[in-house]
Amino acid sequence: MGTSERTSNLSASPDLFENPLLNFFSRVHPSVPALIFIPIIGVMYWLAIDQGAGLLGVIGLTLAGLLIWTLSEYWLHRLLFHWHPKFKGGDQINFIIHGVHHDHPNDRMRLVMPPAVGLPLAAIFLGAFVLIFSTPTAFLVFAGFLIGYLIYDYTHYYLHHFVPKTRVGKKIREHHMRHHFQDHRFGYGVSSPMWDYVFRTVPRSRKAEHKEE
Repeated sequence: MGTSERTSNLSASPDLFENPLLNFFSRVHPSVPALIFIPIIGVMYWLAIDQGAGLLGVIGLTLAGLLIWTLSEYWLHRLLFHWHPKFKGGDQINFIIHGVHHDHPNDRMRLVMPPAVGLPLAAIFLGAFVLIFSTPTAFLVFAGFLIGYLIYDYTHYYLHHFVPKTRVGKKIREHHMRHHFQDHRFGYGVSSPMWDYVFRTVPRSRKAEHKEE
């Protein structure tokens, strides 16, 4: 495969379904998550402050929500996105969930989560936070969680279409590109590689692999 053909394949956007309507909703403009979730984040802060949340609580619980997101990002990517069902049709399910992204990682319309998936997941997490923390704590944790999700979505988009200039940005991009093009069993953190270090799934460099051989 030539360079131009390979580049074209990486950016291709194949249909996932026979139904045109389902195909339409499987593609998402990158602006959509921000348009949906920034107002929800605003509502969460308004509800929490209306119920008496103070500044320190807002800051601390937002940071807690961000931390919970990074852990959720890691395990959703590792367990759900790379789930390979062993029943009939399992390969197709895997391809729809995440396989299409690995085959065509530069598809601009499939780099952020579709609302049909993102909204139900968000509702599940909000419900869990309310049960665990009660309100208004749950609202602030959820706001931080959603901020973390938006950071993830737009970091993911950026890493596939731009080359960071900073040292940290370059390391994060290398981390994710190794997941795509070296070994998808490593490098599940996208916005933060922290949990890959904790759970020992950091992608190794080619140099390190050669030293072990």
